[in-house]
Amino acid sequence: MRLGLNISFVLGGDDHLDHLRLVREAEALGFSVAWAAEAYGSDAATLLSWIAGQTSTIDLGAGVFQIPARTPAMTAMTAATLDKLSGGRFRLGLGVSGPQVSEGWHGVRFAQPLLRTREYVAIVNSALRRETVAFEGKYFTLPLPDGPGKALKLSIRPVRDHVPVYLAAVGPKNLELAGEIADGWLGILNDPSYLGEQLNHIRTGRGPDRGLDDFDVVASVPVVVGDDIEAGADPIRGYTALYIGGMGSREKNFYNALAVRMGYADEAKEIQDLYLAKKHREAMAAVPLGFIDSISLLGGKERIADKLTAYAEAGVTTLALTPFEPTVEQRIDTLRTVAAALELAGIGD
Repeated sequence: MRLGLNISFVLGGDDHLDHLRLVREAEALGFSVAWAAEAYGSDAATLLSWIAGQTSTIDLGAGVFQIPARTPAMTAMTAATLDKLSGGRFRLGLGVSGPQVSEGWHGVRFAQPLLRTREYVAIVNSALRRETVAFEGKYFTLPLPDGPGKALKLSIRPVRDHVPVYLAAVGPKNLELAGEIADGWLGILNDPSYLGEQLNHIRTGRGPDRGLDDFDVVASVPVVVGDDIEAGADPIRGYTALYIGGMGSREKNFYNALAVRMGYADEAKEIQDLYLAKKHREAMAAVPLGFIDSISLLGGKERIADKLTAYAEAGVTTLALTPFEPTVEQRIDTLRTVAAALELAGIGD
């Protein structure tokens, strides 16, 4: 199992310099990849390109580019450029986002996200193979049939013949799609004891002739180092309450549905009721300690080593860490502790 790093958005002040310090530390520790996210603030591509110019070995991943935010051709252009500028270190993570961001921010209808993703990835891969791109689907048609446009070929050549594509997937059908059309899966709220259920859906998508040997299972995991487990869980409460309670509407929240499938139906309903009533502190307090512990790395080096082993045995190939300590110095110490725990566990790649 390899280690990765999740870096947050650019929010203001000098936090982008903190992100760079963390990525450089992760690179020095031998981490395999740093993933950058986007929502409706800073974009991932700009941050990754800035970091690419100041690192040399660590891979850089979009975690994720929002499908409604860019045409598939624009995503192929961006991926090819980042792969070229980074010397072949770019990984393309894609996700449909959610109805509120897709329709409210990008003005793109959220209907049939699986079909849209399938068409989108097909066009991106065709462009990155430097084929002359012609596609006729329900959501994308290239070139348009009733105008002067013509089929074109990407003019820049990526460093690699294939830029790896990852899908951020939560629901069973989206997990199957990831197994079918992607090179890896970006998971969230990952409990090792539930990963087998999720990987079964991915195996279904890959079919009987393909296993998971060449498929990257990336679990995104919060981490707080310290002997007091309950105190370590507290900084993660806001994160979990947001996803379970406030990421989407009452009728359509994929993360809430995931918590239900994981066995927390009553708790998920309570968290969502409180969050949507704007009782955010109460929603945070309602997140069970056991749930936070199950999806996180909490404790000292030895306890973390045991949990790393559990993730590896469950099928995770890359564990992407999100340190929750308040200062960059503390987060750097956390990366070092987890790297030492991986060595202690003896499961590093």
